[in-house]
Amino acid sequence: MSDVPPLLSSADLTITVDSGVAVIAMSRPAKLNALTRDMRRDLAELLRHYGDGSQARGVVITGRGKAFSAGMDLREAAASELDLLAEMKLFNDITRAALITEVPVVAALNGIAVGGAGEMALSFDARIATAQAAISWPETGVGLTVSNAASLFLPRLAGASRALHLIMNSAGLSASQALDLGLLDGIVEPEDLIPAAIRLIHRWTQPGSSTAAHLRLMRPSLRAVEAAMAREAAAVRQVQESGIAQAGIAMVLAGHGR
Repeated sequence: MSDVPPLLSSADLTITVDSGVAVIAMSRPAKLNALTRDMRRDLAELLRHYGDGSQARGVVITGRGKAFSAGMDLREAAASELDLLAEMKLFNDITRAALITEVPVVAALNGIAVGGAGEMALSFDARIATAQAAISWPETGVGLTVSNAASLFLPRLAGASRALHLIMNSAGLSASQALDLGLLDGIVEPEDLIPAAIRLIHRWTQPGSSTAAHLRLMRPSLRAVEAAMAREAAAVRQVQESGIAQAGIAMVLAGHGR
């Protein structure tokens, strides 16, 4: 069985196969693993590569350093004429790729997951974290909008009322708070994060298990996901045309230098 991944555009992802599970690490720690366009394209391609079940029993996505990911690389987005819809489409393609895999996809949150990175994790089949992890959706406060069908996944996991408050309040959640809301499936010690994710995949993919069939049954339908993405695309057009998105990105970059 070959475990050689496809040719990647980005050098900021590392891939290992551990006990039959593909572990993909966002490896840009100096930038808090902020996701460039190439990283997002490659994540989607890697999910397709390993997701058919012939290469691995499952996929784990994690980060290197103190962050899972700070979300979209805002500096890259602001360096040219801003096209938030194109940026969103690259996130959405990760969600689509995750939802058609024949194997489980697990987020292993080693640290902060901000904006699009937290939304990306919501689209996976499970989320395991360390106590140092945190999830935040700052979009409302900086004139941006959610993507990755988060408008579907967040209410599905946390409930509609809670989801509304999390987004409208630009909420930041500790790992324990996220666990209480149903956004995480477990909290483990840092040294056990990847092993725990691998054990979960092994448990779900025992020989003879009807894993692929139940993933199709239990995941939301692609039709519902595409409808959520269409609503989110309309929202992102609105904030870009109004100018509040550009102002918000400039404010974030001035304050944090990302």
